[in-house]
Amino acid sequence: MQELIASPFFPWIVMLVNGIIAGWLASLILGGGGLLRNAIVGIIGAIIGGTLVQNGLLNLPFDIGAWGNQIVVSTIGALIVIIIARIIAR
Repeated sequence: MQELIASPFFPWIVMLVNGIIAGWLASLILGGGGLLRNAIVGIIGAIIGGTLVQNGLLNLPFDIGAWGNQIVVSTIGALIVIIIARIIAR
């Protein structure tokens, strides 16, 4: 396990897993699916959600730990991505 954490690929693995979970949660809320689509939407959502948090535009009213907060912020970002994609697709 220490080798994995020390690996330069570890942040990418965490981001991929976080993206898959966030994309999956967003697809449960708004519909859609597919592992690859969930991962892409979740990773883009993580970037958007993280940007919103850094700029002070998104503040969570609760704290469920670092991993939980990351997944909630990424899911909110993924929901935004799905909504924007659906508006553009019309």
